[in-house]
Amino acid sequence: MRRRHLLAVLPLSQAAAQPGWAPARPLRIIVPLAPGGTADTIARLIADPLAAQLGQAVIIENRPGGTNTVAAVQVARAAPDGTTLLYAPPPVQILNPLMMRNLPYDAMADFAPVIALMRAPKLLVVRPDFPAGSVAEFIAAARARPGRITYASSGIGSSAHLAGALLAQMAGIELLHVPYRGTAPGVQDLMVGRVDMVLDTAAALLPLVREGRVRALAVSTRDPAQAAPELPIIAQTLPGFHDASFNYLLAPARTPPEAIAALNAALNRVLAEPTVQARFAALGAEPVGGTPAELAAMVREEIERWRDVIVKQRITIE
Repeated sequence: MRRRHLLAVLPLSQAAAQPGWAPARPLRIIVPLAPGGTADTIARLIADPLAAQLGQAVIIENRPGGTNTVAAVQVARAAPDGTTLLYAPPPVQILNPLMMRNLPYDAMADFAPVIALMRAPKLLVVRPDFPAGSVAEFIAAARARPGRITYASSGIGSSAHLAGALLAQMAGIELLHVPYRGTAPGVQDLMVGRVDMVLDTAAALLPLVREGRVRALAVSTRDPAQAAPELPIIAQTLPGFHDASFNYLLAPARTPPEAIAALNAALNRVLAEPTVQARFAALGAEPVGGTPAELAAMVREEIERWRDVIVKQRITIE
């Protein structure tokens, strides 16, 4: 997924296009996570401006459970009329097919791409007294103590788990993964020194960095993060390293192309609104936008990025 603002290069003719399709009833955006997190916040952030664009209410429904599968099945089985959308974090199409044996939906055939919503860089942070001030020093410390340096995540197969596994694989080091039930408990243990490192979203970690509770070494994306431009990138030490939380919208398969086009155009206009962009920035996220075809290409790129890590590390979830 290339770091570029697709919104900035969206053709003016597309951005100004009037939809040839309009929803016949209120839209539902199904979020596969509990209320209060970044995904839920962003879904609610776009709901009102999207409603204004389409002339219909937009309702956010939270359907957590089953590593996003509960919500995914609900949308896969919904009427393909453009009024039910799935807020898709990476597990839906990218990670679950690689880690789950009996996925209750077809990750590709059951959905149609609508638009890439946002990406959010991750921060590599360590406990305040960890004896490393850079990525190179962190790697050296891990090589000196193989399997002794710990990193926390929000659970097996989570994006933070996979990010740490990618870092270890590319650096040729052995890290000890410590899974928690959610991000907050692991970060709390990082602050008090029970674990050594976390590689998770800037939205979750940057406030703690600013307060001096944890120490940031680098960001995970190919280019510096807008939210923390002063931090170096991991790729300066590990060329080719790249990871960003990536969320997008899907519709049920067989949704009419004119509905997809109208939704995509409306959402591109929403993501280009200055107030929306400012609220994304406050969350440590960057709006993406673009076409359904560009989203499909991003998904394919992410699948290939994580396939090697998941297979080599033998990461599975039930």
